[in-house]
Amino acid sequence: MSLNHQKAWVVAVDMGYGHQRAAAPLKNIAYGGEVINANNYKGIPKQDQDLWHDSRKFYEFISRFKKVPIVGKPAFDLFDKFQEIPPFYPKRDLSDPNLQVKYMQHLIETQNWGKHLIEKLEKKPMPLITTFFVTAFMAEQFKYSGDIYAVATDTDISRSWVPVDPEKSRIKYFAPSKRAYNRLVRYGVKEDNIFLTGFPLPIELLGQKSLNILKKDIGQRLTNLDPNREYINRYDETLIAQLGSSNFPSKKRSHPLTIMFAVGGAGAQREVGITLTKSLKNRIKKGDARVVLVAGTHKDIKSYFKKEVAGLGLEKQLGKGVVILHSANKEQYFRKFNRALRTTDILWTKPSELSFYTALGLPIVMAPPIGSQEKFNRKWLFMIGSGVEQENPEYTDEWLFDLIDTGWFAEAAINGFLEAPKYGTYNIQKIISSKPEECLQCKTEMMY
Repeated sequence: MSLNHQKAWVVAVDMGYGHQRAAAPLKNIAYGGEVINANNYKGIPKQDQDLWHDSRKFYEFISRFKKVPIVGKPAFDLFDKFQEIPPFYPKRDLSDPNLQVKYMQHLIETQNWGKHLIEKLEKKPMPLITTFFVTAFMAEQFKYSGDIYAVATDTDISRSWVPVDPEKSRIKYFAPSKRAYNRLVRYGVKEDNIFLTGFPLPIELLGQKSLNILKKDIGQRLTNLDPNREYINRYDETLIAQLGSSNFPSKKRSHPLTIMFAVGGAGAQREVGITLTKSLKNRIKKGDARVVLVAGTHKDIKSYFKKEVAGLGLEKQLGKGVVILHSANKEQYFRKFNRALRTTDILWTKPSELSFYTALGLPIVMAPPIGSQEKFNRKWLFMIGSGVEQENPEYTDEWLFDLIDTGWFAEAAINGFLEAPKYGTYNIQKIISSKPEECLQCKTEMMY
């Protein structure tokens, strides 16, 4: 996909992975080829940095604290109330601001939080695309003269994404799903300010508008996901029509069955990765299966995985049958992660922003959700038929292969490819270039 058109300021925050993962595919349109992190850019005032730091540390602490017996879950549930997504039905006006919006707006107004950043960007006004709602509020408060766009990062979103007075706001939204679009309308955002784009996905995993790279990868993946060809033989004409005859799954696999386990930024579910690896130990030793354990940028998680894998007697398989994916910084991590996805067959993760990666023909095994938005992401994956809840990880060797033998994972992969939006990165470029009519897979084609 060619993205050599209108440039923009692309702004994320360094809090977990979600907001930066959404921004990373937009680097090609970012001015100077740089994604700016609002909480740690060069020259950030100490007061601003402290405000960001406190909010990040609290989130990571509360995510881990949830596991503490008796008191952990109630404490997390109380925190989650501040960002809770209300039931969608009955249809009603949900425009009244919640406590989180009021508090964030109060900090912006009374502490001039973010003013330095916005004044810095104002020196060269151009479209501003941010993957975090607070940054959009800052731009509006301090009268940024360019267009302000916010990329929503979940299939359904809380009222926190919309400013106190949505009727008067000029913030425009890139909605990743039909439900997020409709939710923004309920929150009082004018429909002229909402674009149904889909979530921005890495261009290197898509290829051209024809999705040539993606279709090739899916064809190879299906060979592993359906070794008995239960689904492949039943829907051969559909697969040829959707993937092209050259990408129709062959009977010879290009790589071992590969399960990628991606823990969250706070590493809250790392133990599950070791448990499933233990269950697949014999298959790994035989070369029939491979596990990719994603440690992200966390050295402690990498060390934990390495120690535990060695304890399982799989030290000789490290780097082959068991891969620990780790990088020193997020930019390198995202590049490694994307490369590893090309030969990943099943993505095992909590239903975070990675839920959108099912559009890459990846079936999702869902770990328990953390937070209100992840519960809605889980529901969305169920609706499109590309996600399944994890069974007991101790018995992964049994239930995972039962599903593989029936061809279910192959069907889930195709459901994700067909039903989830794939053109978010492309559509965002078209919109900031004033060509929304050229968007692909938008309103009429996106069901959920």
